[in-house]
Amino acid sequence: MAGSSSNEAILQQIRHGVASFEITSSPVASVSSHCARSPLPFASLANATPRFFARIGRPVDAGSPATKKVERYSVRKVTGDGRCLFRALVKGMALNKGMALGPREERESADELRMAVKEVICDNDKERLRYEEALVAITVEESLRRYCQRIGRPDFWGGEAELLVLSKLCCQPIVVYIPEHEHGGRGSGFIPIQEYGSEFRKDLKKEKPQNVVRLLYTGRNHYDLLV
Repeated sequence: MAGSSSNEAILQQIRHGVASFEITSSPVASVSSHCARSPLPFASLANATPRFFARIGRPVDAGSPATKKVERYSVRKVTGDGRCLFRALVKGMALNKGMALGPREERESADELRMAVKEVICDNDKERLRYEEALVAITVEESLRRYCQRIGRPDFWGGEAELLVLSKLCCQPIVVYIPEHEHGGRGSGFIPIQEYGSEFRKDLKKEKPQNVVRLLYTGRNHYDLLV
């Protein structure tokens, strides 16, 4: 039960906008409309069994800012230990804040993102209702009960549902790309195929719009970061 209390505290910090790259212990009375600006590196969980798994969602709509055009970025490799989606996302969020994470911070912060998803989807009935799209993505493939059993493991691989949750939970615009050559091209560029949290590109009340985190999804069922 102690682990559940810890997860609830982490979720509250993310929801109330007090999350940072340090432990924040002061209570906050604000409502859940605030967004996290960075994930948290708390105590690490169990070591993961090396796996390369990921899922990708439906294609980008034609009207989305992410359209099927070739773009040029550099690839920042991410460790493929089952956490690759969460690692890439936390690495990108840190870089957007001008911060660099060490290996341990990256792993622990990735695990905290995963557990934040578990908290809202599996451990909080009211909060779960805010993520209807994610619930659909989950239950198309498996029961919610089975999902909640799996997401507690550090080698859980993330994809569509987790991006839907985290983009909203962290108010973070995220664009997913594939390599140009996987789309029939011959170049070395990248093509956007899905965008999450596009509404957070704009001003949120008095807060500045969030910088986009760009993730590269490859045919090896793996996520890296694009910068």
